Amino acid sequence: MRSLVWSAAFVRAVKRVVRRKPDLAPKVQRTLELLATDPFHPTLRTHRLKGALHGAWACTVDYDHRILFQFMRHRGSAEEEILLLTMGTHEEVY
Repeated sequence: MRSLVWSAAFVRAVKRVVRRKPDLAPKVQRTLELLATDPFHPTLRTHRLKGALHGAWACTVDYDHRILFQFMRHRGSAEEEILLLTMGTHEEVY
């Protein structure tokens, strides 16, 4: 299991999205749990991004909402972490 590191931008984005769509909160929680255990689970539709977002990855929360993240190595150990960058609709994050 990988640890999830929440950036300040991700925290703000999640609050904004959940405030607009409260019914999305459980889906976000399930997506984050699955991301921590298996980031390439088929239901997440994880994919690498190109262009200006090169180096980042995206996964699907629902039809329109995405989470952007990066794979990182913890400085003190060799454990892999997932840095959560932002979240929003397809148009907001891309």
